[in-house]
Amino acid sequence: MNYFLGIDIGTGSARAGIFDEHGQLIGHAVESIKTWKPKADFVEQSSENIWEAICHCCHSVLANTGINAQLIKGIGFDATCSLVLIDELGKPVTVDPDEDDSKNIVVWMDHRAIEEARFINGFKEHYSVFDFIGGSISPEMQLPKLLWLKKYLPESWKRAAHFFDLPDYLTFRATGCMVRSLCSLSCKWTFDKNAKGDSGWDADFFKAVGLNDLSENDFASIGQSDHVAQMGSPVSAGLSEESAKEMGLCVGTPVGVSIIDAHAGGIGMLGLKESVGNEEEEAINFDKRLALIGGTSSCHMAVSEEARFIEGIWGPYDSAMVPGLWLNEGGQSATGSLVDHIIISHVAYPEAKEKAEAMGLSIYDYLNTVLKDLQGEGFGSVDGLSEGLHVCPYFHGNRSPRANPELVGMVSGLKLSATVKDLGLLYLATVQAIAYGTRHIIEAMNAKGYAIDTLVCCGGGIKNALFLQQHANITGCRLLLPKEMESVLLGSAMLGAVASGAYASLKDAMGAMSHLGKVIEPEEASSAYHAKKYKVFHQLYADQIHYDSIMKDVD
Repeated sequence: MNYFLGIDIGTGSARAGIFDEHGQLIGHAVESIKTWKPKADFVEQSSENIWEAICHCCHSVLANTGINAQLIKGIGFDATCSLVLIDELGKPVTVDPDEDDSKNIVVWMDHRAIEEARFINGFKEHYSVFDFIGGSISPEMQLPKLLWLKKYLPESWKRAAHFFDLPDYLTFRATGCMVRSLCSLSCKWTFDKNAKGDSGWDADFFKAVGLNDLSENDFASIGQSDHVAQMGSPVSAGLSEESAKEMGLCVGTPVGVSIIDAHAGGIGMLGLKESVGNEEEEAINFDKRLALIGGTSSCHMAVSEEARFIEGIWGPYDSAMVPGLWLNEGGQSATGSLVDHIIISHVAYPEAKEKAEAMGLSIYDYLNTVLKDLQGEGFGSVDGLSEGLHVCPYFHGNRSPRANPELVGMVSGLKLSATVKDLGLLYLATVQAIAYGTRHIIEAMNAKGYAIDTLVCCGGGIKNALFLQQHANITGCRLLLPKEMESVLLGSAMLGAVASGAYASLKDAMGAMSHLGKVIEPEEASSAYHAKKYKVFHQLYADQIHYDSIMKDVD
């Protein structure tokens, strides 16, 4: 049996998983990574710390599974779309206000560049790049971050020889090759493989927004067109001698061109086939499927055979996830992190945590039991417990489809009470608010040609039964859960499988290595209730805009 190694870097941890040719997870390892938050909206990490965590995971998973490194036939990397700075020697270059070189990554969720994003968006009427990012650039993309660095850390700007998306940095670290992923550059850097000329970049746009330094160097520091490749393509001669030694693997092991973590989840799930009677469906209608990858944030990935331009939805990106298909990407900047914030900041959290630990439950499962107990006291369905409590979930702005990073969170319906039951209700209302955000994204996509009625889900959220059922009830969509719950790791392993030649294409790997696990149907009895709450969801946004206009109307 041949095996493939998937390596995933999420916001809080590094993971390595070994899969066989059929997509079965043989074993995996996890290692935490460090994060620094020196100021509000600043989030930083270290490429050295992340690489050390990867190497630790690789050694652990090989030891735990007993698989010989020679049987690892391909490696794939995915990671968050964070910005990495290194110098000519490959050493870290600081992104930190205190100029600590070990902190050389601006994390995807870092919003320090909101002003720079606003400045760049002032050019949206003049350049076609905005057509392919939903109409406006986000501070979670790389150009605003680069502009911030040039403005506030000029020494780092001068010293940096290369600016990488984190997934691409990992393949560089593994192989020594400067290849860039079409996924990363298309989705976060405004690269367009179909642009006029042969560079894929709009040099005039870069000059207009003040990043002419990059264009004057023929974009060598961020990715020249002949260094841009399709995900899963083999990188160089494979794993370098130095990296092989550090990872405990074999020199020359094929390494696939990388992918963003959420997009790895997309390819890890979207290809799974449903059983129809005793047979599997022959073809998948991608217009009806949306991949929901839930974690610290949530990403919503849909693909189609035609380019669909949707206001507030990133894309369309040509072949940026599935080769030959256009990608549209919605997202919510805070989902898992929002739920955690609501729970941990509540005064009843210590009591709830103590009770959860006594019962051997996670805090989420414990709060789910609290809600079931309330339901049993005659309050109706779990869904209806939140009738008088409403949450606007934009605590870290809105990514899609409002595309406004400056929006804030709101809660309506608070009482002079702070019991564990109150925490349970606020937790429920928050999960529902997140699901209303998904419904909003689906409606925006369906209005432009999709016919989404099915969510294919992976990530931390799928371990929470309440999160799943509320998403089904609120969106009216069926939920497909993959047999292999670690779909992001599986997507990375698929890249390694394609790079090794085990599968001729990424589509072939998707069809062979992903399988259906469970189906969750929406509960129709709650649809009228959620239709009302969904109206409140939109009204909270309208009220926020109204409040803002009042406060800005200063005499």
